Amino acid sequence: MRTIVLSKSLTSICILRLSAIGDVCHAVSAVQAIQRAHPQAKITWVIGKVEAMLLADLPGVELVVFDKKQGKAALKALKAKFKGQKFDVLLHMQVALRANLVARVIPAKQKIGFDKGRSKELHSLFINKRIAPQQSPHVLEGFQNFARAIGAECGEPTWQMPVTAAHRAAAKSLLPEGKVFVISPAASKAERNWLPERYARVADHAAALGFQVVITGGPTELEQNLAAEIQQHSQAELLNLVGKTDLKTLLCVLEQAELVLAPDTGPAHMAVTVGTPVIGLYAHSNPTRTGPYLYQDYVVEVYHQNLIAQKGKTAEQLPWGTRVKGSELMSQISVEAVIAMFERVTKEQGIVTNA
Repeated sequence: MRTIVLSKSLTSICILRLSAIGDVCHAVSAVQAIQRAHPQAKITWVIGKVEAMLLADLPGVELVVFDKKQGKAALKALKAKFKGQKFDVLLHMQVALRANLVARVIPAKQKIGFDKGRSKELHSLFINKRIAPQQSPHVLEGFQNFARAIGAECGEPTWQMPVTAAHRAAAKSLLPEGKVFVISPAASKAERNWLPERYARVADHAAALGFQVVITGGPTELEQNLAAEIQQHSQAELLNLVGKTDLKTLLCVLEQAELVLAPDTGPAHMAVTVGTPVIGLYAHSNPTRTGPYLYQDYVVEVYHQNLIAQKGKTAEQLPWGTRVKGSELMSQISVEAVIAMFERVTKEQGIVTNA
């Protein structure tokens, strides 16, 4: 199996990236680079159910939803959907076993997957070509190499996210007047969340500088409880929008904010797509690989020190993407470090405060 670059004219391209929110945000920029390189091609994206809610009406892309909760029935439906078709190329952008099984039922002349260094969970069995290997890439840069494999040019990523004036108006109606600082405090796993009392102290600092502080998140019990705890610890009046927005309205809330604070979670990457600076909080995964792409300099992290403590080696000496473990790692991130980054970002981004 070899790396290939397809430069010929393509008429049908299938993208396979099911999840998660942050990853599909990274993939959008690569997909839109492909559209510029192959404006005549019909692009189909096989995507997860939740992620499709965010990307619905993405210009020039047909979204085909794969609902993993349906199990074998979802695979059967997908096979029926594509019966009689054959894509010029499938860009298989996910190595998880479930995605590999999905790739098996997508008919395509060429199935391009990850290089050997990033292949796992039998990924190699479901592809016949590979993207070029990369040295320590960010997830987004990996997706860019899929675009390059079919002749697209990729530089600094750009995004055209599918939101309307109505979505922006809905977001504006929820937000207070003035400068907005969004805290999106919850990651998919509780151990990746920062402490509520520390979020509250940063919220109080921002409020003292004239920001309207808004907490965002989904409707889960974990997210609602975390938001309530932050409010209880804060001395400021915080606007709690947790569970009160759909994904598109949330994207517009993030777009209308001056600054976002978040751990390793989807909304951090959503904010990047609309050009809002993000302070990312990282302990378990390497922010150089998974951090907010355009704002990696604004990450506050304890990942590298824990990697050395647990593995005795640096990130460069270990397999790329090695994670560290521990339920208390996020507590190593101090309030002082985050406030110092807050001050730096507001200064560098030209955000006027009351200081």
